[in-house]
Amino acid sequence: MAIPKILNSYPTSVELSRLMRAHGAEIVFLSFESLESALEIVRMFESDANQAQIFGFHSALNTQILYESMRAGVREFLVDPFHEQALFQSLSHVKSLLDRRPVDYADSDQIFAFLPSKAGVGTSTIAANTGSALARMPDMRVLLADFDLSSGMLRFMLKLNNEFSVFDAAKYAYNMDEALWPQLVTKRGGMDVLHAGPLNPNLRIDAKQIRGLVTFMRRQYGTLCFDLSGNLEKYSLELMQESKRILMVCTPEIPSLHMAREKMAFLKQMDLDSRVSVVLTRMEKKVMFSKQQVEDLVGVSVIRTFPNDYPAVNRSLASGTLLPETSELGKAFEGFANALVAPKALGKLQPYERKFLDFATPPASLALRGRN
Repeated sequence: MAIPKILNSYPTSVELSRLMRAHGAEIVFLSFESLESALEIVRMFESDANQAQIFGFHSALNTQILYESMRAGVREFLVDPFHEQALFQSLSHVKSLLDRRPVDYADSDQIFAFLPSKAGVGTSTIAANTGSALARMPDMRVLLADFDLSSGMLRFMLKLNNEFSVFDAAKYAYNMDEALWPQLVTKRGGMDVLHAGPLNPNLRIDAKQIRGLVTFMRRQYGTLCFDLSGNLEKYSLELMQESKRILMVCTPEIPSLHMAREKMAFLKQMDLDSRVSVVLTRMEKKVMFSKQQVEDLVGVSVIRTFPNDYPAVNRSLASGTLLPETSELGKAFEGFANALVAPKALGKLQPYERKFLDFATPPASLALRGRN
Protein backbone atom coordinates (compact mmCIF):
# COMPACT_ATOMS: atom_id res chain seq x y z
CA MET A 1 0.00 0.00 0.00
CA ALA A 2 1.29 3.44 -0.91
CA ILE A 3 0.01 6.77 0.43
CA PRO A 4 1.29 9.41 -2.01
CA LYS A 5 -0.46 12.39 -0.40
CA ILE A 6 -1.60 13.38 3.08
CA LEU A 7 -3.59 16.60 3.51
CA ASN A 8 -4.02 18.44 6.79
CA SER A 9 -7.12 20.30 5.61
CA TYR A 10 -10.06 19.61 3.35
CA PRO A 11 -9.32 20.48 -0.30
CA THR A 12 -11.40 22.72 -2.53
CA SER A 13 -13.06 21.27 -5.63
CA VAL A 14 -10.21 22.58 -7.81
CA GLU A 15 -7.57 21.11 -5.50
CA LEU A 16 -9.43 17.82 -5.37
CA SER A 17 -9.67 17.54 -9.14
CA ARG A 18 -5.96 18.29 -9.50
CA LEU A 19 -5.05 15.72 -6.85
CA MET A 20 -7.17 13.01 -8.43
CA ARG A 21 -5.57 13.50 -11.84
CA ALA A 22 -2.08 13.65 -10.39
CA HIS A 23 -2.25 10.57 -8.17
CA GLY A 24 -4.90 8.35 -9.74
CA ALA A 25 -6.21 7.50 -6.26
CA GLU A 26 -8.60 4.60 -5.71
CA ILE A 27 -8.89 4.67 -1.91
CA VAL A 28 -9.43 7.74 0.27
CA PHE A 29 -9.05 7.88 4.04
CA LEU A 30 -11.32 10.78 4.98
CA SER A 31 -11.62 12.39 8.40
CA PHE A 32 -15.20 13.10 9.53
CA GLU A 33 -14.12 15.50 12.29
CA SER A 34 -16.02 18.09 10.25
CA LEU A 35 -19.16 16.32 9.03
CA GLU A 36 -20.18 19.06 6.60
CA SER A 37 -16.72 19.29 5.00
CA ALA A 38 -16.36 15.51 4.78
CA LEU A 39 -19.74 15.07 3.07
CA GLU A 40 -18.82 17.80 0.59
CA ILE A 41 -15.58 15.93 -0.20
CA VAL A 42 -17.56 12.73 -0.80
CA ARG A 43 -19.82 14.54 -3.28
CA MET A 44 -16.87 16.15 -5.06
CA PHE A 45 -14.96 12.89 -5.16
CA GLU A 46 -17.86 11.01 -6.74
CA SER A 47 -17.95 13.53 -9.59
CA ASP A 48 -14.30 12.72 -10.38
CA ALA A 49 -14.26 8.96 -9.78
CA ASN A 50 -17.56 7.38 -8.78
CA GLN A 51 -16.05 3.94 -8.16
CA ALA A 52 -13.48 5.15 -5.64
CA GLN A 53 -13.67 3.61 -2.18
CA ILE A 54 -13.76 5.90 0.84
CA PHE A 55 -12.72 5.00 4.38
CA GLY A 56 -14.29 7.39 6.85
CA PHE A 57 -12.70 7.79 10.25
CA HIS A 58 -13.39 9.69 13.46
CA SER A 59 -11.87 10.09 16.90
CA ALA A 60 -15.00 8.73 18.63
CA LEU A 61 -18.09 6.68 17.82
CA ASN A 62 -20.90 9.03 16.83
CA THR A 63 -24.10 7.42 15.55
CA GLN A 64 -25.28 10.57 13.76
CA ILE A 65 -22.00 10.90 11.85
CA LEU A 66 -22.01 7.18 11.06
CA TYR A 67 -25.59 7.45 9.74
CA GLU A 68 -24.84 10.50 7.58
CA SER A 69 -21.68 8.93 6.15
CA MET A 70 -23.55 5.76 5.17
CA ARG A 71 -26.31 7.83 3.53
CA ALA A 72 -23.60 9.54 1.47
CA GLY A 73 -22.28 6.17 0.28
CA VAL A 74 -19.35 5.59 2.65
CA ARG A 75 -19.38 1.87 3.43
CA GLU A 76 -16.21 1.59 5.54
CA PHE A 77 -15.83 3.57 8.75
CA LEU A 78 -13.05 3.39 11.35
CA VAL A 79 -13.15 4.72 14.91
CA ASP A 80 -10.21 5.46 17.19
CA PRO A 81 -8.69 3.25 18.55
CA PHE A 82 -8.20 1.37 15.30
CA HIS A 83 -8.04 -2.41 15.56
CA GLU A 84 -5.63 -4.07 13.16
CA GLN A 85 -7.86 -7.04 12.36
CA ALA A 86 -10.87 -4.88 11.55
CA LEU A 87 -8.73 -2.60 9.39
CA PHE A 88 -7.34 -5.47 7.34
CA GLN A 89 -10.79 -7.00 6.91
CA SER A 90 -12.07 -3.69 5.55
CA LEU A 91 -9.08 -3.35 3.23
CA SER A 92 -9.60 -6.88 1.94
CA HIS A 93 -13.25 -6.11 1.21
CA VAL A 94 -12.36 -2.89 -0.60
CA LYS A 95 -9.66 -4.64 -2.62
CA SER A 96 -12.19 -7.20 -3.86
CA LEU A 97 -14.54 -4.38 -4.90
CA LEU A 98 -11.77 -2.60 -6.79
CA ASP A 99 -10.68 -5.81 -8.48
CA ARG A 100 -14.21 -6.19 -9.86
CA ARG A 101 -14.77 -2.52 -10.65
CA PRO A 102 -11.48 -0.61 -10.91
CA VAL A 103 -11.50 3.16 -10.78
CA ASP A 104 -11.09 4.81 -14.16
CA TYR A 105 -9.49 8.21 -14.68
CA ALA A 106 -9.48 10.32 -17.81
CA ASP A 107 -6.32 9.36 -19.66
CA SER A 108 -5.64 11.16 -22.91
CA ASP A 109 -4.63 9.16 -25.96
CA GLN A 110 -4.20 12.34 -28.00
CA ILE A 111 -0.40 12.34 -28.19
CA PHE A 112 1.35 13.78 -31.23
CA ALA A 113 5.08 13.42 -31.86
CA PHE A 114 6.57 15.98 -34.26
CA LEU A 115 9.61 14.43 -35.94
CA PRO A 116 11.87 16.38 -38.34
CA SER A 117 13.15 14.62 -41.44
CA LYS A 118 16.33 16.67 -40.93
CA ALA A 119 17.42 19.68 -38.90
CA GLY A 120 16.04 23.06 -39.91
CA VAL A 121 12.76 22.06 -41.57
CA GLY A 122 10.63 24.07 -39.12
CA THR A 123 9.42 21.31 -36.82
CA SER A 124 9.39 23.48 -33.69
CA THR A 125 7.36 26.14 -35.51
CA ILE A 126 4.86 23.49 -36.61
CA ALA A 127 4.65 21.91 -33.15
CA ALA A 128 4.27 25.21 -31.28
CA ASN A 129 1.61 26.71 -33.51
CA THR A 130 -0.32 23.46 -33.82
CA GLY A 131 -0.28 23.11 -30.03
CA SER A 132 -1.55 26.66 -29.61
CA ALA A 133 -4.35 26.05 -32.13
CA LEU A 134 -5.33 22.90 -30.23
CA ALA A 135 -5.34 24.86 -26.97
CA ARG A 136 -7.93 27.26 -28.40
CA MET A 137 -10.44 24.42 -28.67
CA PRO A 138 -13.12 24.33 -25.95
CA ASP A 139 -12.13 22.50 -22.76
CA MET A 140 -8.78 21.51 -24.22
CA ARG A 141 -5.70 21.41 -22.00
CA VAL A 142 -2.51 21.13 -24.04
CA LEU A 143 1.12 20.50 -23.14
CA LEU A 144 3.95 21.21 -25.58
CA ALA A 145 7.19 19.51 -24.51
CA ASP A 146 10.56 20.00 -26.19
CA PHE A 147 12.51 16.73 -26.17
CA ASP A 148 15.28 17.96 -28.44
CA LEU A 149 17.95 17.96 -25.74
CA SER A 150 20.79 18.75 -28.13
CA SER A 151 19.33 21.89 -29.72
CA GLY A 152 15.82 22.55 -28.43
CA MET A 153 14.43 25.74 -29.97
CA LEU A 154 11.21 26.35 -28.03
CA ARG A 155 12.99 28.16 -25.18
CA PHE A 156 14.39 30.68 -27.67
CA MET A 157 11.31 30.87 -29.89
CA LEU A 158 8.90 31.64 -27.04
CA LYS A 159 11.36 33.61 -24.86
CA LEU A 160 11.00 31.19 -21.94
CA ASN A 161 12.91 32.07 -18.76
CA ASN A 162 11.92 29.11 -16.60
CA GLU A 163 15.05 27.66 -15.00
CA PHE A 164 13.56 24.15 -15.06
CA SER A 165 13.45 21.94 -18.14
CA VAL A 166 12.26 18.60 -19.46
CA PHE A 167 15.36 17.03 -17.94
CA ASP A 168 14.25 18.13 -14.47
CA ALA A 169 10.77 16.77 -15.15
CA ALA A 170 12.23 13.40 -16.15
CA LYS A 171 14.49 13.34 -13.10
CA TYR A 172 11.49 13.68 -10.79
CA ALA A 173 9.11 11.64 -12.96
CA TYR A 174 8.25 9.12 -10.24
CA ASN A 175 7.91 11.76 -7.53
CA MET A 176 5.93 14.24 -9.61
CA ASP A 177 2.90 15.85 -8.02
CA GLU A 178 0.47 18.72 -8.55
CA ALA A 179 2.65 21.12 -6.53
CA LEU A 180 5.92 20.54 -8.38
CA TRP A 181 4.59 20.36 -11.93
CA PRO A 182 3.42 24.02 -12.28
CA GLN A 183 6.96 25.15 -11.45
CA LEU A 184 8.32 23.26 -14.46
CA VAL A 185 6.00 24.58 -17.17
CA THR A 186 5.33 28.04 -18.61
CA LYS A 187 2.04 29.24 -20.07
CA ARG A 188 2.25 30.39 -23.69
CA GLY A 189 -0.46 30.65 -26.31
CA GLY A 190 -3.03 29.02 -24.03
CA MET A 191 -0.91 25.90 -23.50
CA ASP A 192 1.70 24.76 -21.00
CA VAL A 193 5.25 24.57 -22.40
CA LEU A 194 8.09 22.47 -21.04
CA HIS A 195 11.35 23.53 -22.67
CA ALA A 196 14.53 21.48 -23.23
CA GLY A 197 16.86 23.73 -21.26
CA PRO A 198 20.21 25.19 -22.37
CA LEU A 199 22.36 23.37 -24.90
CA ASN A 200 23.90 20.27 -23.35
CA PRO A 201 24.38 17.36 -25.79
CA ASN A 202 25.61 15.14 -22.94
CA LEU A 203 22.22 15.06 -21.24
CA ARG A 204 20.08 12.03 -21.89
CA ILE A 205 16.82 10.75 -20.47
CA ASP A 206 16.27 7.15 -19.47
CA ALA A 207 13.39 5.30 -21.13
CA LYS A 208 11.96 4.37 -17.71
CA GLN A 209 11.84 8.04 -16.77
CA ILE A 210 9.97 8.74 -20.00
CA ARG A 211 7.29 6.18 -19.19
CA GLY A 212 6.73 7.64 -15.73
CA LEU A 213 6.68 11.19 -17.04
CA VAL A 214 4.25 10.47 -19.88
CA THR A 215 1.93 8.63 -17.49
CA PHE A 216 1.76 11.78 -15.36
CA MET A 217 1.33 14.04 -18.39
CA ARG A 218 -1.53 11.98 -19.80
CA ARG A 219 -3.53 12.43 -16.62
CA GLN A 220 -2.98 16.19 -16.63
CA TYR A 221 -3.71 17.13 -20.25
CA GLY A 222 -6.19 16.43 -23.04
CA THR A 223 -3.48 16.62 -25.69
CA LEU A 224 0.29 16.21 -25.62
CA CYS A 225 2.60 17.56 -28.34
CA PHE A 226 6.20 16.34 -28.34
CA ASP A 227 8.86 18.23 -30.31
CA LEU A 228 11.56 15.64 -31.09
CA SER A 229 15.15 16.07 -32.25
CA GLY A 230 15.04 13.69 -35.21
CA ASN A 231 18.09 11.82 -33.92
CA LEU A 232 15.96 8.80 -32.99
CA GLU A 233 17.37 8.47 -29.48
CA LYS A 234 16.07 5.67 -27.27
CA TYR A 235 13.92 8.09 -25.31
CA SER A 236 12.54 9.54 -28.57
CA LEU A 237 11.55 6.05 -29.70
CA GLU A 238 9.86 5.56 -26.33
CA LEU A 239 7.90 8.77 -26.87
CA MET A 240 6.87 7.66 -30.35
CA GLN A 241 5.71 4.34 -28.93
CA GLU A 242 3.44 6.34 -26.62
CA SER A 243 2.15 8.56 -29.44
CA LYS A 244 -1.09 8.23 -31.34
CA ARG A 245 0.43 9.84 -34.43
CA ILE A 246 3.95 10.63 -35.58
CA LEU A 247 4.03 13.73 -37.75
CA MET A 248 7.18 13.77 -39.84
CA VAL A 249 7.94 17.32 -40.92
CA CYS A 250 9.84 17.85 -44.15
CA THR A 251 10.25 20.32 -47.00
CA PRO A 252 9.85 19.56 -50.73
CA GLU A 253 13.63 19.50 -51.17
CA ILE A 254 15.82 16.53 -52.07
CA PRO A 255 17.91 16.33 -48.82
CA SER A 256 14.81 16.57 -46.63
CA LEU A 257 12.87 13.99 -48.65
CA HIS A 258 15.84 11.64 -48.72
CA MET A 259 16.14 11.73 -44.93
CA ALA A 260 12.37 11.31 -44.58
CA ARG A 261 12.58 8.15 -46.64
CA GLU A 262 15.53 6.88 -44.57
CA LYS A 263 13.68 7.48 -41.33
CA MET A 264 10.56 5.79 -42.63
CA ALA A 265 12.60 2.67 -43.35
CA PHE A 266 13.92 2.70 -39.78
CA LEU A 267 10.49 3.36 -38.24
CA LYS A 268 9.11 0.44 -40.22
CA GLN A 269 11.70 -1.80 -38.58
CA MET A 270 10.48 -0.50 -35.22
CA ASP A 271 6.86 -1.24 -36.23
CA LEU A 272 5.99 2.47 -35.98
CA ASP A 273 5.38 3.17 -39.67
CA SER A 274 1.58 2.82 -39.42
CA ARG A 275 1.47 5.89 -37.14
CA VAL A 276 3.50 8.16 -39.43
CA SER A 277 2.13 10.91 -41.66
CA VAL A 278 4.06 13.61 -43.48
CA VAL A 279 3.61 17.34 -42.97
CA LEU A 280 5.07 19.37 -45.85
CA THR A 281 6.31 22.87 -45.03
CA ARG A 282 7.56 25.83 -47.06
CA MET A 283 5.47 24.92 -50.07
CA GLU A 284 5.78 27.35 -52.98
CA LYS A 285 3.48 27.64 -55.97
CA LYS A 286 6.20 26.14 -58.10
CA VAL A 287 7.98 23.23 -56.45
CA MET A 288 10.21 20.45 -57.70
CA PHE A 289 8.02 17.76 -56.13
CA SER A 290 4.24 17.70 -55.88
CA LYS A 291 2.35 16.31 -52.91
CA GLN A 292 1.67 13.08 -54.80
CA GLN A 293 5.32 12.70 -55.76
CA VAL A 294 6.37 13.19 -52.14
CA GLU A 295 3.96 10.47 -51.05
CA ASP A 296 5.33 8.10 -53.68
CA LEU A 297 8.92 8.89 -52.71
CA VAL A 298 8.56 8.66 -48.94
CA GLY A 299 5.94 5.92 -48.97
CA VAL A 300 3.48 7.57 -46.59
CA SER A 301 0.55 9.99 -46.93
CA VAL A 302 0.97 13.77 -46.75
CA ILE A 303 -1.78 14.96 -44.43
CA ARG A 304 -1.05 18.70 -44.56
CA THR A 305 0.93 21.24 -46.53
CA PHE A 306 1.90 24.66 -45.19
CA PRO A 307 2.78 27.63 -47.39
CA ASN A 308 6.17 29.31 -47.20
CA ASP A 309 5.97 32.57 -45.25
CA TYR A 310 9.42 33.50 -43.94
CA PRO A 311 8.45 37.12 -43.05
CA ALA A 312 5.58 36.02 -40.78
CA VAL A 313 7.69 33.34 -39.09
CA ASN A 314 10.60 35.75 -38.56
CA ARG A 315 8.28 38.36 -37.04
CA SER A 316 6.95 35.82 -34.55
CA LEU A 317 10.50 34.73 -33.69
CA ALA A 318 11.60 38.32 -33.14
CA SER A 319 8.69 39.01 -30.80
CA GLY A 320 8.76 35.63 -29.04
CA THR A 321 5.13 35.01 -29.91
CA LEU A 322 3.13 32.52 -31.92
CA LEU A 323 1.72 33.28 -35.36
CA PRO A 324 -1.45 35.43 -35.34
CA GLU A 325 -4.65 33.42 -35.69
CA THR A 326 -5.80 35.71 -38.50
CA SER A 327 -2.69 35.27 -40.65
CA GLU A 328 -2.61 32.83 -43.56
CA LEU A 329 -0.35 30.47 -41.65
CA GLY A 330 -2.37 30.92 -38.46
CA LYS A 331 -5.54 29.84 -40.25
CA ALA A 332 -3.68 26.89 -41.74
CA PHE A 333 -2.64 25.74 -38.26
CA GLU A 334 -6.22 26.15 -37.06
CA GLY A 335 -7.43 23.84 -39.81
CA PHE A 336 -4.65 21.35 -39.12
CA ALA A 337 -5.48 21.21 -35.41
CA ASN A 338 -9.14 20.58 -36.14
CA ALA A 339 -8.19 17.78 -38.53
CA LEU A 340 -5.94 16.16 -35.93
CA VAL A 341 -8.43 15.82 -33.12
CA ALA A 342 -12.21 15.71 -32.82
CA PRO A 343 -13.83 16.87 -29.56
CA LYS A 344 -15.61 13.55 -29.06
CA ALA A 345 -12.26 11.76 -29.16
CA LEU A 346 -10.68 13.79 -26.37
CA GLY A 347 -9.71 11.73 -23.38
CA LYS A 348 -10.07 8.01 -22.89
CA LEU A 349 -10.69 6.18 -19.67
CA GLN A 350 -7.91 3.81 -18.71
CA PRO A 351 -7.44 1.80 -15.50
CA TYR A 352 -4.50 2.82 -13.35
CA GLU A 353 -2.25 0.99 -10.97
CA ARG A 354 -3.89 1.12 -7.60
CA LYS A 355 -2.83 3.99 -5.41
CA PHE A 356 -4.10 5.37 -2.14
CA LEU A 357 -4.80 8.97 -1.27
CA ASP A 358 -5.34 10.19 2.27
CA PHE A 359 -7.61 13.23 2.65
CA ALA A 360 -7.15 13.47 6.37
CA THR A 361 -7.64 15.96 9.14
CA PRO A 362 -6.50 13.64 11.97
CA PRO A 363 -7.63 14.24 15.53
CA ALA A 364 -4.97 15.46 17.91
CA SER A 365 -4.85 12.14 19.79
CA LEU A 366 -3.94 10.29 16.60
CA ALA A 367 -1.36 12.86 15.58
CA LEU A 368 0.40 12.61 18.93
CA ARG A 369 0.25 8.82 18.90
CA GLY A 370 1.95 8.74 15.51
CA ARG A 371 5.00 10.51 16.95
CA ASN A 372 5.68 7.91 19.58
